[in-house]
Amino acid sequence: MEMAVRMSAALPRQSAQAHCAAWLAEQVTGALIDEVMLAPKPGLVDPRHRGAHDDMHWQLLCRSAQALRPGFEAMAVAGYRQPASIALRERIGALGREAEAAMLTATGGVNTHRGAIWALGLLAVAAAQVPDDLAPASIAARAGLLARIPDGAAPACTDHPGERACRRYGVGGARGQAQAGFPHILEAGLPTLRNTRANGGSEHAARLDALLAIMATLDDTCVLSRGGPDALEAMQAGARRALAHGCATLPGRRELRRLDRELLARRVSPGGAADLLAASLLLDRISRS
Repeated sequence: MEMAVRMSAALPRQSAQAHCAAWLAEQVTGALIDEVMLAPKPGLVDPRHRGAHDDMHWQLLCRSAQALRPGFEAMAVAGYRQPASIALRERIGALGREAEAAMLTATGGVNTHRGAIWALGLLAVAAAQVPDDLAPASIAARAGLLARIPDGAAPACTDHPGERACRRYGVGGARGQAQAGFPHILEAGLPTLRNTRANGGSEHAARLDALLAIMATLDDTCVLSRGGPDALEAMQAGARRALAHGCATLPGRRELRRLDRELLARRVSPGGAADLLAASLLLDRISRS
């Protein structure tokens, strides 16, 4: 991105804006596909199987990611060098709902990436706001500020499963995670990803460890909505056991497979953790480019 920023300085504003937005949309789409293709992910869709879902497969998720690319690009265009404001928040909220409609059209009505549109959309806009400062903590802080601004045009209640789980169990869900500046990315996903790499683990092991680190403490509303607190506790405990060894080791991989079997038996899928893994991979991509 440093090259993109240097190039943008010499370009007319419209060209710099378009260049930055297209680049960010490419990074978001790439991060979503990287998450889909990672395997084995406990209870989640990957190239091995459908996870705990009857209506999804990895090809559908890849199709969904590609269908969302124009929406993420439009959000980045809207946010380019713009300060946080109610007008910007409402604009990206409207674009997010349009992106969700495009996703549902591409998937035949299946919710593949609703949470990811929220999380990665905010992060893409936050990156576009200050393209000269793409440090993960800076992007997450700007995204958190945007998330805390009310969107007057948003439905007061969607009654989506995650929203119902937030009300029933008193957790923050995707909205709370964003409003807090994505602590599970900055304190779990990204540090674990980079620590495993630094300790000689493969990229594959690093990404699995990052997912487990998020799962170990996240109050995942996708799990709560399907399996309740017992399933959430089983997910977190299993993730901690696997992470204690690390996916670069045979014991860690055994625990990972054990957790996968348990979540499949419970028919729960940690979709919130998957979204935050994709968001972690996005910030890692941006900061390393």
